[in-house]
Amino acid sequence: MSPVNLLLIAVTAILSWMAFNNRKLADRLILWPPAVDRHRQYDRLITYGFIHADWPHLIFNMITLFFFGRQIEAVMVAMTGSYLTYPAFYLAALLVSILPSYLKNQKNPNYLSLGASGAVSAVLFAFILLSPWTTILVFIIPAPAIVYAVFYVGYSIWMERRGGDRINHSAHLAGAAFGVLFMLAMRPQIFNHFLAELANPRFGFGG
Repeated sequence: MSPVNLLLIAVTAILSWMAFNNRKLADRLILWPPAVDRHRQYDRLITYGFIHADWPHLIFNMITLFFFGRQIEAVMVAMTGSYLTYPAFYLAALLVSILPSYLKNQKNPNYLSLGASGAVSAVLFAFILLSPWTTILVFIIPAPAIVYAVFYVGYSIWMERRGGDRINHSAHLAGAAFGVLFMLAMRPQIFNHFLAELANPRFGFGG
C-alpha cells in the first residue's frame, strides 16, 4: 500500500485535468515569478507542480511517480514510522527544484513553469540511490537505473546550457540532487549501501 503516493497522483491528475479546461485555474496555479515577487503568492512555488502542460506530460510523470514513489514512501515509512515523511519530502522537492529557475527569472514577466517533473526526479533518484542496478524502462528501452541516471544528468546539463526546448532542465537537476541529499540526510549509511550495490551489479526489473 502507498496511500500518500496514490493521493498525490490523484490530486495532481484531477487538478491538471481541471486546469486543461479552466484557463483561470491554470493561471492561478502556474509558477509566474511576478505573482510571487510582487503579490506574495508564495503558494505558486508548490502549486505549479500539480498542473501539467498536456496529457503526455501528466501521464509520463504520474506513471513514473506510481512505480517509484510507492517504493520510496514504503522506505520512508519504515525508516521514520510516519506517513508524513514522504509527503514532506515530495512537497519540499517541488519547492527546492523550482527555486533556481525562480531566482533566475524573478523579474521576468514572460517566464512560466509547471509540472511535477522536479519532484518526480527527486523520487526517482532517491530510488536509484537505493537500487542502482534495477532495470527500468526508459521509453520502453530497458536500462540499469544507474546508467539512466548518468545519462539523465548529462543530458539535462547539456540541454540546460543549450536551451530552446521549453523544458525546465534545471528543475530536473535540482530535484535529482535534492532526492539524493534528502535520503543521505535521513540515513547517512545509505551512501555505503549505494557503494556496495555499485560494486555488486545485479540486474532485474523494479516493481
